[in-house]
Amino acid sequence: MAAGGGAPWAERARVVGAQIRNRFRVPPVDRRWLWRRADGSVATEAVRRWSDRARTLLQRDRGADQSSTSTGESTETAAKPSSSALRFYRKKVGKEVDGIEDSVIFRSLQALAVPLIGNACYVFMHGLNSVQIYGAEKLHQALQERPKGKPLLTVSNHVAAMDDPFVIASLLPPSVMLEAQKLRWTLCATDRCFTNPVLSTFFRSVKVLPVSRGDGIYQKGMDMALSKLNSGGWVHIFPEGSRSRDGGKTIAPAKRGVGRLVMDADSLPVVIPFVHTGMQDIMPVGKRIPRTGKRVTQSSLMT
Repeated sequence: MAAGGGAPWAERARVVGAQIRNRFRVPPVDRRWLWRRADGSVATEAVRRWSDRARTLLQRDRGADQSSTSTGESTETAAKPSSSALRFYRKKVGKEVDGIEDSVIFRSLQALAVPLIGNACYVFMHGLNSVQIYGAEKLHQALQERPKGKPLLTVSNHVAAMDDPFVIASLLPPSVMLEAQKLRWTLCATDRCFTNPVLSTFFRSVKVLPVSRGDGIYQKGMDMALSKLNSGGWVHIFPEGSRSRDGGKTIAPAKRGVGRLVMDADSLPVVIPFVHTGMQDIMPVGKRIPRTGKRVTQSSLMT
């Protein structure tokens, strides 16, 4: 009888619990819609950024037209069509964005750190692991024989946290890595590689540029990478933007940053794509110490 008499109380408790949940329930928010215009309509953050950029370019064009008219330029020159549509996709980069990385101090640190760490990674990959490479001569030729001032852009899949520098170092002869100025620049997220002054100094010393997740392709880090290309340098990028979480079984869609580096460069870069596998065994997700006795296979995708 006690059990039967308790059933109404249990039902009543469930009803009261449901009323409390409904009373304090917060309606779910679609986080894709974060920006509300003055007229009450909404748009995504990406649309807002593109809209702001288009507005800035149009204002710049109007200012340039007004200044050219006030300085007495010919009517034919002032009547030229605006190039804002082109510049919307091509943002030029000046050399001033490289102030820190091109300082004498960091150049000296790079001349010491890059050959030392690069050759140590080469020994680790070829001495404590086995590496099989197909088509490395294409990278060697582009690195050593391309015309002076011609930019070089390499792209690859990203399967482990230590793909760079291990994979890059294993592709190059040790003698090449003695010339720090010829070696690659790469990108790393600020929340991973630049969390404190010590890490920031170290990664800058090994030619790593900071990028902020979610800040888009027109942020300062991408501008710095583009400036390196415009100076005839070598930039390596992982188009996926983040390492694989399934052991390299799949390759995520490429982000737009690599497209910007190609399109906005002053000179069309030599682009060398390659793919590799096996680094997920040397540096699995969640591990901090690389393993030995593994096999890594790399192949250029150029024919």
